[in-house]
Amino acid sequence: MAVRAAVRGFARREWGPLYGTVRAGLTARGWRAVALTLAAVCLTALLQFVQNQPWGYGPVRAAGAVRAEDPLWLALLRTPLSLFVPALDLPVWGALAQILVVFGIAEVCLGRARMLLIAYAATLAGTLYARVGIALGPGRAPLGLPGSDALVVDTGPSAAVVGLAVFVCWRYRARVTGWLVVVAMVVEVLVKPNLAGKEHLAAIAGVLALWGVARFWSARKAPLPETGGAASLTPAPRAPGRLGLSPSARPPSGAS
Repeated sequence: MAVRAAVRGFARREWGPLYGTVRAGLTARGWRAVALTLAAVCLTALLQFVQNQPWGYGPVRAAGAVRAEDPLWLALLRTPLSLFVPALDLPVWGALAQILVVFGIAEVCLGRARMLLIAYAATLAGTLYARVGIALGPGRAPLGLPGSDALVVDTGPSAAVVGLAVFVCWRYRARVTGWLVVVAMVVEVLVKPNLAGKEHLAAIAGVLALWGVARFWSARKAPLPETGGAASLTPAPRAPGRLGLSPSARPPSGAS
């Protein structure tokens, strides 16, 4: 019983605020709360179908395939669509499930604009890191990358998914879950040190930097609390009584 109570208490502290926000959003708005996520799932499925057709592979590659050897302006132009182009060497259902769950939670908790901003920032961080890592070369471990990675086609939502997951966990104080995501990405790089794994770490770094900027900006905009002196000793105003009159302002019971 004690173990079960401890597990329940941990779950309530770790995921309670996040669960409450998602449940309230879905209850109030239904599927409209995740309308953008559903559109992203449909777009990803459509691009998967098109790129596997003889007539569709070329156009999808031209519009959404990012490689480090491409000019920077072209990579930046293709990056937004690249989020929704599934990698050909991975099962598409994995990308669809990641988008549905993580994008859906982020859309409810952060709003559509913030979700898109963070997803794009995470993907862009990975894309830019690839260029820096290749410029450093394989001898500059752990950041350096071999020159052959410049030819790797970089598509899919994984960097955005990792970035959104970490940001939402930090935003709703699910710190243990957030650290588990970070540790999993580090283990991925240690086990299989490829471009995708290191881009995931770059996405996490970019999102945490964005989180720090957001916290700093919020702290600057927040009003300073009154401290010390008589102000801290001033009693709080009493709740108004019926008809908006404080108890001291009410007429005596016998007054006409």
